Amino acid sequence: MAEAIKIDELDIEFKDDVLAKVPDANFDLCLTCGTCTGGCAASELMDMDPRKLIRMLNLGMDDELRKSDWKWVCSMCGRCVAACPMKINIPALIFNLRASVPREKRPKGILGSCDQHIRTGSAMGAKKDDFEFTVLDVAEEIREDHPGFEDLEVSVDRVGATMVLNQNSREPVTEPEEMGPLWKILHTVGADWTYPSVMWAGENYCMFMADAEGWKYIIEEFAYHVDNNLKSPYVVNTE
Repeated sequence: MAEAIKIDELDIEFKDDVLAKVPDANFDLCLTCGTCTGGCAASELMDMDPRKLIRMLNLGMDDELRKSDWKWVCSMCGRCVAACPMKINIPALIFNLRASVPREKRPKGILGSCDQHIRTGSAMGAKKDDFEFTVLDVAEEIREDHPGFEDLEVSVDRVGATMVLNQNSREPVTEPEEMGPLWKILHTVGADWTYPSVMWAGENYCMFMADAEGWKYIIEEFAYHVDNNLKSPYVVNTE
């Protein structure tokens, strides 16, 4: 008869490291029911799924966990946590797995987007002057060519607006006309809104690649601008 594995005797160094940062992650409560896997869009990619990930963690398979690139496939959407009867925080595990990779060895595309955002305010590298020019130019085109929207108002850094709206940086750079439909909705319902010029992009690849300092910098710069310069009470992040 096979001998039962005694969890107390396993070398679970990485698990202990994560629990020190996220003490309520509940890894030991896993029932191996597979509910997390059933709802995961990344399940079975690279021969991995959330249930298997937790089992490997609890069995001390730290080297195998670190070697798996599945951590970069997960979107950290949180569906697994919502479905899990024990509320095991799998996204926290993914975040810490990513953070365990030396920064320069993380995926180049994500790394470059994070650095661009820190440097310019958007993951696509579009500076705020270019962003403002594109926004105002597209708004003018809509006023001229789209009946019923002759008085469309689109602004950047309008002080006192009720709502500050973030924008995916891909659209102003590659598909600027795709910004228009949302503007039309906001116009139709009479929303009082503006774009920010500081960290205006809604996506945050620094968060996705587990660069906590970069993530923090982007959010703090954005929040300071909204609170102290624009003085707007609400933020809507389209991402």
